Amino acid sequence: MVDGQGAAGELAVGGRRLVWTVFLACVGAEIAVFLLDYHVSYGRLVTVGAIRRLCNNAREDGLGSWLAVTQTSLVALTAWLLAALARGGAAGAGGPRAWRARGWVTLAAFLTYLALDDGAKVHERLGTTAAELWGDGGNVLLAAFPSYAWQLVVGPPLALLGAFTLVFLWRQLRDGHGRLLVVAALACLVLAVGLDFLEGLAREHPWNVWGRAARGIALNRWTQLRFEESAYDTLVHFSKSLEECLEMLGMTLLWCALLRHLAAHGEIRVRFGAAPSA
Repeated sequence: MVDGQGAAGELAVGGRRLVWTVFLACVGAEIAVFLLDYHVSYGRLVTVGAIRRLCNNAREDGLGSWLAVTQTSLVALTAWLLAALARGGAAGAGGPRAWRARGWVTLAAFLTYLALDDGAKVHERLGTTAAELWGDGGNVLLAAFPSYAWQLVVGPPLALLGAFTLVFLWRQLRDGHGRLLVVAALACLVLAVGLDFLEGLAREHPWNVWGRAARGIALNRWTQLRFEESAYDTLVHFSKSLEECLEMLGMTLLWCALLRHLAAHGEIRVRFGAAPSA
């Protein structure tokens, strides 16, 4: 609407349409970054090193990393909106409503940390710090742990927060589709952590399935021709690329679950406009 004091407008989006738009856009972007990694970065479709690094989905400074941080930040923002709605409903009230509001704040804070972690690689740096301080015999568990130290140091609290997310959202999301989205999202994140564990194993470690696969399957000729890399290095690289895509897919599914719940409060409206002129 327009008046003499300025311009204003309102954009209304139906919840079902918004969820499908977000899902298709995010999954399309995730497929795109995987294909760019396959063809441009590892497949050497482009020979310029800077462009290949930009498209490398296993690096922390490429397009895939930017997409992951942006998406996780938007998921956290959606959770904060739900927390604000819950706090508004719990204003002046105690009991279950107050605890529900605190639960949404906890979830939103957890997702905000994950966005920060995606951008600053907090868990990797905490793991490296712990390994440098206590890994050389100072801590029996760290010395014996075969993969990345962060999984032993940061993994338990993240697992507890993941369990909280499952239980809390299972109680808050009453519809079966929303609950299924949450379970699928957390399953993607657990699989991504599993791949990360495999990537941190020494090549000859008995649990390293990529090492065994590279020895048992005649891939070397094809990977040398296609990527100019060994079978083992190729498997590890695409394991990392798949891990990143699984993390992003998990966040996409979780975002859709939260958007469905947000849309249950009514049609989503965004107002915009110019300030009144003096």
